[in-house]
Amino acid sequence: MREVLLRLGELLFLSASEIRVVSVQDDGDAIRVGVRARTAKAHCPGCGSWSGRVHGSCLRFRADLPVAGRRVVLRLRARRFACEDAS
Repeated sequence: MREVLLRLGELLFLSASEIRVVSVQDDGDAIRVGVRARTAKAHCPGCGSWSGRVHGSCLRFRADLPVAGRRVVLRLRARRFACEDAS
């Protein structure tokens, strides 16, 4: 299964090295792919400094084009970072 996840990550996210496939589920009518960001820090949109302090996270679900007649759903765990610069 680990090999399948690695190969699927290469195929789906060729130009996005910061995305990692963590799970794949086939429930018959839909293929559900769990993905997660590899990044440990992000830029603050206000001041531009880097922050690694996680403020929270949420799940986002995106539908993609069908594969072999079945729906494809991406389940993305998105993290929100808090700026460490007090100003």
